[in-house]
Amino acid sequence: MTERLRFYQTGSFAVRNRLLPVVDASVQSDPGRANAITSGHRACQGCGEALGARYALDAAMRASGGRMVAVNATGCLEVFSTPYPETSWQIPWMHSLFGNAAAVASGVAAALRVTGRDDVRVVAQAGDGGTVDIGLGPLSGMFERNDDVLFICYDNEAYMNTGVQRSGATPPAARTMTTPAVGPHPGAPFGQGKDLPRIAMAHEIPYVATATVADLRDLEDKVTTAMSIRGARYLHVLVPCPLGWGSASRDTVRVARLATESGLFPVFEAHDGEVTSVTPIRRRVPVEDYLRIQKRYAHLFGEPPATGVIAHIQATADRNIRRYRIEEAPV
Repeated sequence: MTERLRFYQTGSFAVRNRLLPVVDASVQSDPGRANAITSGHRACQGCGEALGARYALDAAMRASGGRMVAVNATGCLEVFSTPYPETSWQIPWMHSLFGNAAAVASGVAAALRVTGRDDVRVVAQAGDGGTVDIGLGPLSGMFERNDDVLFICYDNEAYMNTGVQRSGATPPAARTMTTPAVGPHPGAPFGQGKDLPRIAMAHEIPYVATATVADLRDLEDKVTTAMSIRGARYLHVLVPCPLGWGSASRDTVRVARLATESGLFPVFEAHDGEVTSVTPIRRRVPVEDYLRIQKRYAHLFGEPPATGVIAHIQATADRNIRRYRIEEAPV
């Protein structure tokens, strides 16, 4: 008698399978998860920010034993989750202005401290506009004071809520409403913008990390690590935006994965200003694989294609791989 065997790959991208030990299961596979942001919100189909916020805050809720306050800057996440008088949040949640989420979160942490409630943790969250541009001053102050706050940036690389305008996180050559695909140098200019994870590292705060919505367990693990540390912490999460990037709604996770596999978005951890670990690339791909599936880069593939610009972007990815010493994972 022959019996057919079934094999399960526990290291895959699957959220859960029945052969995986419970201790290794993701927060999202737990029926008792917090559902920090629940159904009923008005995010676009395939919104990476909605995924990132749910993954991150559910992990933070588990790590804090449910004793947590979230401070949310104005932006896409706030607008689609709290259209007055409704809300999709099932946690203590505060709305701040566009640029002062870090300052408000610092105030909340200070108030909890003076009232003897150190067991209640504080998480601040904002998009790249409220982090890299408008909120940079308060965020730097939070880092300098080493306030006990985890600040999470959900980076969709433009001001999506107000019509897809360029931010300090918009990558070179990307088309936005304020960097149109016209003229001799179409799209966002090279040599501008800010690398916020490296700026955070320059403050030598206890913990800095990057992550994407393409690797659920990595994101959850980094939130859990951050919540185990006291002081200022920063997590920068890449969250593709189908609307602003011109990618298919079904491809959100795929686009995020290609960003890391091309080297354009390095995934790493740093403690006290020093990189301590990097996530190896599973299968390195040329940047063209990442660029082609986004309409914001469509002008690079006309007739003739902008080979010089694509080569410049490839050089950026190559530099990231050298800078962070990222190696491909063994097959």
